[in-house]
Formats: sequence, structure tokens, C-alpha cells
Amino acid sequence: MGRIKLYGYPDSYEMYPVRDFLRRSVVEFDWVDISAPGASINPKVSGLEQDAFAIEFCDGSLVVEPSLEEIATRLGWIRKPKYPEYDLAIYGAGPAGLSAAVYAASEGLKTILVEKEAVGGQAGTSTLIENYMGFPGGISGAELAERARQQAQDFGAEILLLRKGIKGAFRNNRLYAELEDGEQLVSRSGICCTGVEYAKLGLSNEDTFLHKGLYYGAGASEACFCNGKDVHIVGGGNSAGQAASYFSQFARKVYMIIRKGNLSDTLSDYLVKRVTHNDRISILYNSEVTALEGDGILKRIKITNRVDGTDTWHDTFKLFICIGGKPNTEWAEGTNIIRDPNDYLVTGTDLLDREDFKTRWTLDRHPYHLETSVPGQFAAGDVRFSSVKRVASAVGEGAMAVSLVHQYLSTT
Repeated sequence: MGRIKLYGYPDSYEMYPVRDFLRRSVVEFDWVDISAPGASINPKVSGLEQDAFAIEFCDGSLVVEPSLEEIATRLGWIRKPKYPEYDLAIYGAGPAGLSAAVYAASEGLKTILVEKEAVGGQAGTSTLIENYMGFPGGISGAELAERARQQAQDFGAEILLLRKGIKGAFRNNRLYAELEDGEQLVSRSGICCTGVEYAKLGLSNEDTFLHKGLYYGAGASEACFCNGKDVHIVGGGNSAGQAASYFSQFARKVYMIIRKGNLSDTLSDYLVKRVTHNDRISILYNSEVTALEGDGILKRIKITNRVDGTDTWHDTFKLFICIGGKPNTEWAEGTNIIRDPNDYLVTGTDLLDREDFKTRWTLDRHPYHLETSVPGQFAAGDVRFSSVKRVASAVGEGAMAVSLVHQYLSTT
């Protein structure tokens, strides 16, 4: 695949989802700032409005403000399911889902993988994963996900991108999943790997600044615009630490805003050492963002110290929110799937202590390790109650879930 050209203005809020999608999908593109003096641009984009953008594809066609669905279609990534029924349907193309797709397809299961955004999940936004076995120099989350996507497809797995499941129903030992675009997928078994969404700050005007200086996730596609600017990152986990380290190569100063008094509780040791010994990174402990200000574009944030209650206003160019969130399990509402109070999917022996388990489980045996309260339906990765929030463990759970799927299918 050749390089495509992306035309627009640096502060266009409509550009961020496109740049983020392309970067996470490992699509090579040239960014052309049409406001730059002497910029070499296609004459057709010279009259674009301030928030508009255009893409020139490899075949020379130019489209103004295409949707992500149209971009993916032109890149050959959106297609309809081939079969009326599958052995296994996997929902969510993060590390767990991609791992499951690779192993399931390689072992001959008729497999389909459904992802509502780009492959990789939250891990796909990571600028560099350094503690994943086999990559001593590290690998970006997007590249790792793209390699896994290619593996899964080479083995015969179908991958549906930009498709969101909105409802699941279980009958006749089948999962009937309704997708947002009206498609229905039928499968003999399923693995939920839908992960979690980044949480919001909970501020009244938060949505006003979405993609206008405020972003959820690491936002690596914005780094090139941050030269000489101040950037703030909320969160103390590995994704926040990696983002701070990456942005420090561009920004004048990177501020990590964390609620706790230390990083060691939430950040891997190698990242603690890296961010605390970087002169361009400042850690604001016991702190939280309590107010946002700007004139259409985010300009300032108020940071409140949780210990003494003092407030400090910071000018900022970009604010990235990298804090824990809510699992994507809305589709399970109204089904026999048991969730914990925080909506994580409960699996295996953890189900046995649940009061409603006996009324929902329909088999004589106990659930398999990663099996939910509906036989044949499994969960892997961050969406699962009591899971370990690491890429390696998600990959392992995806592979393990496939072995359990085999056991289940052999008895039905």
C-alpha cells in the first residue's frame, strides 16, 4: 500500500479521529498543512474551510471530509461477512481478541473478528511497549496489532472493522449478535474481548473541548504539533508513562497529573525511572484537573492539589486523558451474562459464589476458566473481572480462550 496525503489545518478538531485512526492502523500518510506558506497542495483543496480536511488516496482520488467508514472502505478493510454462521465470533480486536483470532483460525475454526474502531484497542495507542517478551527494543502498540491482524487474516480469519455490536441474544446454543449497521452474526461460540473505555474527567464543559485540545488516550498522532509547547497527561499507568516519555521528545514540558502520592503503585519500574529522570517531564502528585477554559480551543486547566486543596492554573496546548475506564459490556444488558458491580464480565470459578449463578447456568459441569455464565461464551483481556491489565496476559488469555472453545464445541 502506498502513502496517502492528508490535507488540513493543524488545529482542525475534525482531523484528530482521522489521524489517530490512520496511525493506529499503520497506514503511511503525509500530513500537509495547507496554511503553511509555500505548501505543495492539490489545487482542489485550496479553498477548504478552517475545520475541514481532505484525503488524496493512492489512486489519485481526492475526497473532502470522508468518514472513517469511507476511508476504511477505500483501503479495502470493510466488507460483509462471508458465512451465515461461524464456529467462533470474537468481539474486540485488542491484544486478547487478535490473539484469539490467530489461534482460532490457525486451528481450523471458522472465525470472525469484529472491531468497532481500529485494531489494537488501548494497547494500539501505546507509543512503545517495552516489556513484551521477544521485543528487546520495544514495539509500538499499533505495529504489534498490525502484525497480529496480518497473521490472523493469513490463517483465514475474517476481520470486520468499524462495526459495533449493540445487542447479543443466546438461543439454540448460538450467539446472535446485532451490529449497529443492521448485520446479524450467528456463531456457535463467542469470546468477548471488548476491553475498557477511558474514563472522563467528569467536568461540565469537557465535551466542548473534545478533539479541540482534549483527547482520550495517548494521542501519539498529535506529537508532531507539540514542538515547544506544554502538554499535560492525566494518569499514572503505563500508557500515561509511555505517552509522557514519547511527548517529551517534542514538547517543551510534559506534566503528568496523578491522584496518588507515588507512581510505583501503577507504573512499571522501568517507566518510573524513565519519567522521573527526564528533565522535560514534571510529575504533579496528589493532583487532579478540576476545570477547563478556552475560547473554543482548550487553553488552560485548573489543577487542584488533593492534600492541601490549593488550585493552580496551567496554560496547556494539549491535554490527554489516560485513566481507567468502564468495560464495554452494554451489549450484555438483558442477557444471562453475569457482570460484577463495575460491569466487568465474571468468569470461571468466580461465578460459583454469585447468588444468581445457579438460576442462569444451564449445564451440569462448572464453567471453564474463562467461560461466562452462558455456556460457550467466553471473556478475555481487560473486560474480564480480575484480569491482569498487561498486554502479555491479554494475549495469553486470548489463546487460552480458544482452547476452551475447542472443549466446548467438542461437546455440542
